[in-house]
Amino acid sequence: MTEPCLDERDIDNLTRIVGRERISRGESVRFLHSHDESFHKPCLPEVVLWPHSTDEVSRIVAHAFRRRIPVTPWGAGSSLEGNPIPVFGGIVLDFQEMNRVLAVRPEDFQADVEAGVVYKELNRILEAEGLFFPPDPGAAATVGGMIGNNASGIRSVRYGATRDYVMRLTTVLSDGQVIRTGSRSRKCSSGYDLCRLFTGAEGTLGIVTEATLKLAGLPAAFMAVRATFPTLGHATRTVFEIMRSGITPGAMEFLDRDIVAVLNRDRGLRLEESPTLLMEFSGYSERGLEDEMCFVSEICRDNGCILLDRGIGPEERKRLWEIRHLTHESIRRTHPGLKSLSMDVAVPLSRYSELVALIKELVAGLTAYIFGHAGDGNIHVVVMDDPEDESRWARVEAAHSRVVSSALDFEGTCTGEHGIGLGKKKFMAREHGESLETMKKIKELLDPRGILNPGKMFP
Repeated sequence: MTEPCLDERDIDNLTRIVGRERISRGESVRFLHSHDESFHKPCLPEVVLWPHSTDEVSRIVAHAFRRRIPVTPWGAGSSLEGNPIPVFGGIVLDFQEMNRVLAVRPEDFQADVEAGVVYKELNRILEAEGLFFPPDPGAAATVGGMIGNNASGIRSVRYGATRDYVMRLTTVLSDGQVIRTGSRSRKCSSGYDLCRLFTGAEGTLGIVTEATLKLAGLPAAFMAVRATFPTLGHATRTVFEIMRSGITPGAMEFLDRDIVAVLNRDRGLRLEESPTLLMEFSGYSERGLEDEMCFVSEICRDNGCILLDRGIGPEERKRLWEIRHLTHESIRRTHPGLKSLSMDVAVPLSRYSELVALIKELVAGLTAYIFGHAGDGNIHVVVMDDPEDESRWARVEAAHSRVVSSALDFEGTCTGEHGIGLGKKKFMAREHGESLETMKKIKELLDPRGILNPGKMFP
């Protein structure tokens, strides 16, 4: 339990900024903003505010700076590493009411949005223009949260991560100053790339309130493919062979046999319970996709594929990707009463198959599920257990450390897309070495009083 940071004068000042309808000290509201989707212990904020403008955020943060009150930005609360948990109490800024799409410029392939816009809603609007915002983390994530964690998801193998689509940012610094970084130009060699500095910083350097996003054109045709293999090694070797062939899939996902079994039980499916690749290819025409598919089919057969399920068109595509997007929910529903620890390592593609096989050994004896964005070397491991049972959870944490250590040995990273938050802090020194001190100096420069999402990122 942290010491209270706010008094009644603070509450009065904050109420004058946002009004009585957009400030709450209610127990239920505070609890909803005390935890994310991770196992990390909830921490109650003292007050939750719903700003409607950059000016309001600036005034709130300026007051917090003067009074040394912690401020934690909040998107949808769907993070998996404790990223938005207000570990020192203070103020939570919930951006869900700053959810306007400010402008769409189809001719420039750009959209201006507020931080609380849900990316799936944005894509529904953009579809009418034949455009979309490619990062796809799967949850009902907000653009602000995606920028904070540099989210990516299933499409990253072809389209990259959120940072590749951030052109301009409006950011509130720790003293309330508002700065605008970046440019609407598709090319820029002017000055330091501050947009990338704030992207992935998890709200520890500044609070993003608005963004100009780069968009992509919706492909005219899609082909979704499910390929099953006799062993884990056959499946993961196929990933490398397809990527080496010169064909770039729109998505390439790996599911181990245990994941497929969970999906069958939870969703009433009848999928072959074998290591599986889910792939998507897109292009100008169905005929062109058929030509690509012949080549992909040959690679799969050469690697022992035992079943190839393919379909062209939006309905078949939707059917296949429902399997992948339901993974986390199905795992949790299969293990009621348990919590999940999510691992999120990534390695060079040449080491992917080797690391997946090693992880299988490292988590033996645990209730663990292995899957991931295979096309870009990202491996997820979800372990279900009880954090209240210290001896059991110690085994989970030990396996976590061994998995991350192995990924770092393979010149990878402790987190491909979930961010550092609370769960990965202990690995930062090993991964970054001396450069971690430079990161700390940047934090001290931009947040000298340590009020922005404190307790995150650094060990």
